[in-house]
Amino acid sequence: MTDPQMEEGAASGSLQPLPIAPEHSRVVMRAEGLTKVYRQVPGGAGPGLELFRGLDLVVHAGEMVAIVGESGAGKSTLLHLLAALDKPTAGEVYCGDARLSQFTARQAAEFRNSDVGYVWQFHYLLPEFTAAENVAMPLLARGMSRSSALAKANQWLSEVGLGARGHHRSGELSGGEQQRVSLARALVTEPKILLADEPTGDLDNKTGEAVFELIQGLHRAHGLTSILVTHNVDFAEKCDRMLRLRGGVLEEMQVKKTKSQRPG
Repeated sequence: MTDPQMEEGAASGSLQPLPIAPEHSRVVMRAEGLTKVYRQVPGGAGPGLELFRGLDLVVHAGEMVAIVGESGAGKSTLLHLLAALDKPTAGEVYCGDARLSQFTARQAAEFRNSDVGYVWQFHYLLPEFTAAENVAMPLLARGMSRSSALAKANQWLSEVGLGARGHHRSGELSGGEQQRVSLARALVTEPKILLADEPTGDLDNKTGEAVFELIQGLHRAHGLTSILVTHNVDFAEKCDRMLRLRGGVLEEMQVKKTKSQRPG
């Protein structure tokens, strides 16, 4: 059945904000029969690289899900597919009723600017701009006025503990501060879904733990649905669910419930 909202968006070339989690359904994002194969270049030898085939994933509203696995298992590629940064070889990713593989490039960009916040392992801050200007970029891309975008950016910098650092450029910030700015930039558009690819991977243990705890706090405070890729099993075990990507299959892993996770 065709989604009227998608038809309207396709006709206008613009994607309207998605109804992320209808009241009658708690499923926010799901992947069905997902396959990703990187083909060899023309004339190359071999069949290409298959990362996964027929992969399924269901994520419910409010969950914090960790995906672990060895390097090269396809974790980052899976996150790219969930963010509409790439398209699967086969299968589909759904966000609400929207099929991400059907997005145009413009619709995919609007999806990431409204419904999904993305945090990379490296912060990718623009060095010639201040922290506040970097955080404001997604709002400026929407057409928000500079003054309004900067005001909101500074509010988010305060929320990640950097209220006094908005005028500093990225080179004047520590690694942990840079990643906090990246997190504020991902959330300044107030998305319902947070995708984070090794958000603590470039940080020392103490700083990484502080950033992870910040992500946990923001997840709860803003009612996010979060999917994190990480090599840190200790962090993964603090999430609601932990999945291991191995041999192209997602396996449910045992999570040790902390005091804050236990009911009551």
